[in-house]
Amino acid sequence: MTGSRSRLYRVRRRNNMAFDIYQEEIIEHYKNPQNKGVIEHPDMFSHGNNPVCGDDITVYLRVNDGIIEDVKFDGRGCAISQASASMLTEKVKGMMLAEVAKLTADDIKEMLHIPLSAVRMKCATLSLNTMHQATAGGAVR
Repeated sequence: MTGSRSRLYRVRRRNNMAFDIYQEEIIEHYKNPQNKGVIEHPDMFSHGNNPVCGDDITVYLRVNDGIIEDVKFDGRGCAISQASASMLTEKVKGMMLAEVAKLTADDIKEMLHIPLSAVRMKCATLSLNTMHQATAGGAVR
């Protein structure tokens, strides 16, 4: 290979390796989700679904003085929806409700580190949208 073609190959190979690592992380969160389950008597909770692909999620929060002390999610769906829910629950534990309200779809894309189509973006942001509903007073006990 010539010098510039060789450099291009190395860059593409490095980018593919990084992409593979992120895909592995998504699969790991899908197969072994963090914070999956139900909080009995949550302070806040909300249910969301994506009828296009069948993703379904409920988010449960235990909150003390505006800080998320515990968070769990339950549901079913594709690897992207379940992995993003797992990753999001890890991220928000210990955060103030006001900080969670500022999280955006861009934060989810940054967590996942993979390109997403419009359909997959709906899967990826289902947990965030559901969490926003819960923290905005979706259902409070």
